[in-house]
Amino acid sequence: MDHLKTRIKKLSLKYHQEIIAIRRQIHQNPELAFEENQTAAFVSQKLTKYGIGHKSGIAKTGIVALIEGKNPGKFVVGLRADMDALPILEANTHSFVSKNKGRMHACGHDAHTASLLGVAKILNELKEEFEGTVKLIFQPSEEELPGGASVMIQEGVLENPRVDMMLGQHVYPELPAGTVGMKSGKYMASTDELYLTVKGKGGHGAIPERNIDPVLIASHIVVAMQQVVSRNALPSMPTVVSFGKFLARGQTNIIPDEVHLEGILRTFDETWRKQAQQKIKNIATGIAQSMGGDCAVRIDRGYPVVINDEKTTEQSRHFAVDFLGKDHVFDLDYRMTAEDFAYFTQQVPSTFYRLGVGNEEKGITSSLHSNTFDIDEESLIASVGTMSWLALNHLIINGNMAQ
Repeated sequence: MDHLKTRIKKLSLKYHQEIIAIRRQIHQNPELAFEENQTAAFVSQKLTKYGIGHKSGIAKTGIVALIEGKNPGKFVVGLRADMDALPILEANTHSFVSKNKGRMHACGHDAHTASLLGVAKILNELKEEFEGTVKLIFQPSEEELPGGASVMIQEGVLENPRVDMMLGQHVYPELPAGTVGMKSGKYMASTDELYLTVKGKGGHGAIPERNIDPVLIASHIVVAMQQVVSRNALPSMPTVVSFGKFLARGQTNIIPDEVHLEGILRTFDETWRKQAQQKIKNIATGIAQSMGGDCAVRIDRGYPVVINDEKTTEQSRHFAVDFLGKDHVFDLDYRMTAEDFAYFTQQVPSTFYRLGVGNEEKGITSSLHSNTFDIDEESLIASVGTMSWLALNHLIINGNMAQ
C-alpha cells in the first residue's frame, strides 16, 4: 500500500495546477441550481478527455461516471461533488472573479467539482491496481429544495451498479488548508423552511385603534418563537429557529394589511422535528388570533439529518490519518447547517467530511455564503489526494485489492 500512497501524493502534486485551472474556470462561470448546463458540459468534456465513460442529463444537469477496476462488480464506492452556485454578488478582487453578475461560488462547489475531476483522473490511472468500481456523481442543486441528491436518487443514481458506500467532502474555512475534519453519527441538522403570512387590517399609523396591526402581531410571533428552543427543546437537542425575512409593505404612517415572515427550523431528531413544526404553527396562529388577526403557516420540509455511518467514518478517519498525519485530521462537533448529502446517508453507509481551506496568513478567512469567500488553493492537493486514498482503502478493506 505504501507504493500506492506515494503514487497518489505524487499525482496530486503533478495535477495541482490543472485542478486549480479547472476550479478557476468553474468559479468564473457560476450557475444556479438545476441551471448548471455550462458547468456540466465542462465536466463532461474533461471526463471525455480523461477517457472516463459517463452519462449526462441526470436530474437535468447531473453527471454519473464509472471507473471500473478488476472484477468491477465486487464493491462500488460512490464519490459526490455538487456543482451549483449561490445568488450572491462577488466582492473578491482576484483575477478569476465571477463573470455572471449576482452569482457566485460562495460555498466552494467549484472546488468540490474540480477536486472530483482530479480524483477521477488519478483513480482512472490506477484502475489496474484495484478491484471494484468507483462511481463519480456530479450533482446539481445542493443549495435549493428539493435538492439534487434526492432527485438523482429517484432517477436511479445509486443503482446499475448498486453503490455500497458513499463519500462526500465540503470545504471548511474554519480549518487550515491541508487538513480534514470528521464526525461519526449525526453531524449536520435537518432543515425546514418557514413561511408565515400575518393578516390584519391596515390603515393610518396615527389611528392604530381602528386597525389590526400585523406588524405588531408579527413582532410578537418572532419573539415568541424563541420559546420553541428555550422552553420546549431538550437542552441536549441542538435546535435553531431563526427568521431572516420580515416584510411589511407599509410606510412611515401606513400600517399594511399583512406581513410576511420567512425563516428556518434546524434540529437533529425526527420526532422532535415534527413536534417543533406543530409548536411553531400553534404559537403563530394562537398569537395572531389573540390579537384579532390571523396567520397562515406553511412549512416546507427540507433535508434530513446528515448521519455519518459509524463504521465507515471511523475507517475513513483512520485512512485520513494514515495519509495526512494525525495532526492534520480534526474531530468535528454538530453543525446546524444542512446538506442534501443527507439523502445519500439514508440509503447507504456514508461519510461526509470537511476539507480545510482557510489560511489566516493569506487573509483567507471569510465564511461560507459570504461575498468574499475564497479558498487557499493549496488545499486542493489534500482534497484530491485524500479522497483518492479514502476510496482506494475502502475498496481494499472490502477485499477488493488485486493481488
